Amino acid sequence: MEETFLLKHPGVKKKILAGGTGPLPHFPPGTKLVFHFQTLLDTFERTVVDDSRVAGRPAEIFVGKMFKLEVWETLLTSMRVGEVAEFWCDAVHTGLYPIVSKGMRLIAQGKDPLEGQRHMCGMGNIFHYHSTGFPELDELMRTPQPLIFIMELLQVGDPMSYHRESWMMAKDEKLSTVPLLHMRGNALVKQRQFREAASKYKEAVLLLKTVQSREMPGDADYINLARMIVPLELNYCQCMLELHEYYEVIEHTDELLDKHKDCVKGYYKRAKAHVAVWNEKEARQDFNMVAHLDATLASLVHRELRALSERMKEKYWQEKDAYWNKLTVKDAADENKEKVEEEEKEEEDAGDGDAAGKADGGDKTEGKDWQQMLRLVMLLQEQGNFLVKEKGFQEASTKFKEALDYVDFLQNKQMHRGDEDWESLEKVRLPLTLNLSQCMLELQQYLQVVQLNDKLLESHEGHFKALYQRARAHAALCNKEEARRDLAAVERLDPQFKPFVRRELKKLGENIRCMHAHQNKTYWDASREKWGPGKARQKSVMQAIGDSEEEVEDTNQSCKDQTSKEEESDNENTASSEVTEVSGSPDEDGRALTVTAVSDSVASAR
Repeated sequence: MEETFLLKHPGVKKKILAGGTGPLPHFPPGTKLVFHFQTLLDTFERTVVDDSRVAGRPAEIFVGKMFKLEVWETLLTSMRVGEVAEFWCDAVHTGLYPIVSKGMRLIAQGKDPLEGQRHMCGMGNIFHYHSTGFPELDELMRTPQPLIFIMELLQVGDPMSYHRESWMMAKDEKLSTVPLLHMRGNALVKQRQFREAASKYKEAVLLLKTVQSREMPGDADYINLARMIVPLELNYCQCMLELHEYYEVIEHTDELLDKHKDCVKGYYKRAKAHVAVWNEKEARQDFNMVAHLDATLASLVHRELRALSERMKEKYWQEKDAYWNKLTVKDAADENKEKVEEEEKEEEDAGDGDAAGKADGGDKTEGKDWQQMLRLVMLLQEQGNFLVKEKGFQEASTKFKEALDYVDFLQNKQMHRGDEDWESLEKVRLPLTLNLSQCMLELQQYLQVVQLNDKLLESHEGHFKALYQRARAHAALCNKEEARRDLAAVERLDPQFKPFVRRELKKLGENIRCMHAHQNKTYWDASREKWGPGKARQKSVMQAIGDSEEEVEDTNQSCKDQTSKEEESDNENTASSEVTEVSGSPDEDGRALTVTAVSDSVASAR
């Protein structure tokens, strides 16, 4: 048959080599076309570039789905089933053929056609890497030219006769598919086929997210689609919980809760996943959030938290049995050998240096390198923290003290002050000391608390927690001035801590009153003991008494003058004696009243 030009498609010639069967098919959007092809150069030799039969599998495209080489869709829709035709295409239609050919060759080799590509157009990737990896295709890229395609149409598939990928569906088709996938997933869950159910839920979520990506964020449709995604995501997470894919659950619930802060089920499922992977802190936070958002679930949360505590306790004892002895216990033969060597060394070198080394190192550090000691410090700290949560303060303090002994040994024997490693150990020492101090507070060992925090504040001046713990210890010891000083420093460091400072000051006053009551001291006894004779407060009282006496004397003098005027006719000696008697009585009464008033005023002021 002679070559003919396809109407409305300039630059394309068709030559039928073998006729097909039946009428020309209808090709609605989404129709699947299966065909074999052969690509040849438009030269005298007609060199073969590609052949799908050599690759061993036919090619497939879908009508209306923007295949990279658009001209192929035009060629195939002009053919009948079983027809073989030869098409000549101008260079204007074949510019992207090297990219299509590269992808098909990689697929035939079982490789990912997109492997190593960046997110850009196909031509951008070609120019970025400067080569397709195939010399003949690189030549076509450099010099675009007409190509000849020999095609055989094998099959025309009905759009509804096969599983359609999401990129092939329209918006309405995607939205109508979501409820079907949801129901299929629920049915599979009832059959306990969680892996298959999860795939259905995930497919539905991807469809909704594809539709949502075309909506404007904040619009009503965008928000409604987001709400439709939530139950599907939760069902998917439940399936992953059943399949023990806990980190997958955490990843998906994190993304879900970033957008929906009030999703109770999201917090609960994430909490269950954190429990499964031993993230105690995160699990407790999520369980508490569940109880905060829904008070009716408080009893459930309480049971879960109690189960979490039991689980963590069990893990603690398992780890202790599994690892602790490996780090701390040595073989009996090695221990005996080391003891013999140590005794011989002590006999040979019994100087002060050996004694100091023994005091600093002790038996704990023998036979351990610095890495082993660091692991022990971390393990002891973890064990101490666990015992604090279980209210085992005595055992926890022992763990913290042992960890501090290792830190002291490492700093004093193997490092120098100012080194980076020394500073790192100092950062380890700080929480250990504070935790030990807190245990001593709970055990009412207040003098040790004061000593620990005094030493800590020498290297960490103005540390908030150290000041507060020392203030509480001073208050318990009734060291009024020291407690007030530390509490004032705490309030200056954090003004929002003022209510707690006031509470501690109130406790301090109660402790002092209890101490005085225990010692059978009255208020006046305590005041005299505090101020002593000759102090400022006693001087002020005596000054007030002296001022009162001067006022009384002035009053008496005025009385004398008035009496003299009234009794001018009486005998001068008699009158003066009467004035003396009158003046003596008010002086004594007035002084007594004045002293009593001043004492009452001082007492009320106190």
